[in-house]
Amino acid sequence: MAVALPAAAQVPTGYPAGYQAVIDAARKEGKVTVYTPTDAAAGKPLVKEFESLFPGVKVEYMDMNSNELFNRFISETAAGTASADVVWNSAMDQSVKLVADGYAMAYDSPESKALPAWAVYQKMAYGTTFEPLGIVYNKRLMPADQVPKTHAEFTKLLADPKYNGKATTYDIEKAGVGFLFLSRDVAINAPGTWDMVKALGASGVRLQSSSSTMMERISSGEQLLGYNMITSYAHARARKDNNIGYALMRDHTLVMSRVAFISKNAKSPNAAKLWLDYLLSRKGQTTLSTASELYSIRTDVEGEMTAAALEKELGASLKPIAIDQQLLTYLDQTKRLEFIKTWRSHVARK
Repeated sequence: MAVALPAAAQVPTGYPAGYQAVIDAARKEGKVTVYTPTDAAAGKPLVKEFESLFPGVKVEYMDMNSNELFNRFISETAAGTASADVVWNSAMDQSVKLVADGYAMAYDSPESKALPAWAVYQKMAYGTTFEPLGIVYNKRLMPADQVPKTHAEFTKLLADPKYNGKATTYDIEKAGVGFLFLSRDVAINAPGTWDMVKALGASGVRLQSSSSTMMERISSGEQLLGYNMITSYAHARARKDNNIGYALMRDHTLVMSRVAFISKNAKSPNAAKLWLDYLLSRKGQTTLSTASELYSIRTDVEGEMTAAALEKELGASLKPIAIDQQLLTYLDQTKRLEFIKTWRSHVARK
């Protein structure tokens, strides 16, 4: 009996005519393997839509933390064993390090023209989200009018004995994203940031290695507010947890982007191109911002969870972390240790 083959996928509008060959080759490869710290629940709607758009190409979605991803990808590549076809990582500095060290395939995505210039690195790595960092707080225990709107207000708030031991943020020695976020704060406003860090230390800040732990403790009331937290996670949590609120700073709001690139040694390079292009496409970005709740980076995608909405609300105070060589600065161990030494001098370990 004849076996019915999946219907052929269509070349997206505006793509080069030769793209059909990429689709055909991807179907022969049969799957794409994605390594990412983006949890499976957020990834599921994207995987489902991608597999419906490209019948015959399955997604092996491997959810792991960023440090595990970094070390596993390097060791597997060195050993020549099967590894990721696509790396999709929230640790932006690690992604640029892997590109700089020759792990990425050069690929000029047809979707790159729809991205901001800072989100495209050497036609190899691409920013896929536009996620602001902010304050997450317990709405039951902290009135909205007390939530700080600027870093200076946050620093002043920490002097109130009411907040002793009630603030939380990343332990930058254990959380790579926490280090990245604080180092960008320092780059924007060094004196003010270090004053804030001193205030955090004096108030008995509780340090954590993950945003999920911080969110749990804020929800329970053990802590009242958290600093430099990824608000896309807070948005998703707030829909089902009435204790969780979040706010963005009006003086400067850092914006992170999950970085995607294709492995130079990808076993399924064509399927990897399809996944990357889908992730950057208007359709993929719309699903990402609605079903996955990870702010879209494209300005032609509308809705609450988009760069366009944030730019309308906050304008020039938004400070996207550019995907460029500057991200490598603190991967130099001497500079990294010096930064940590300064941080330690201000933050008493609790």
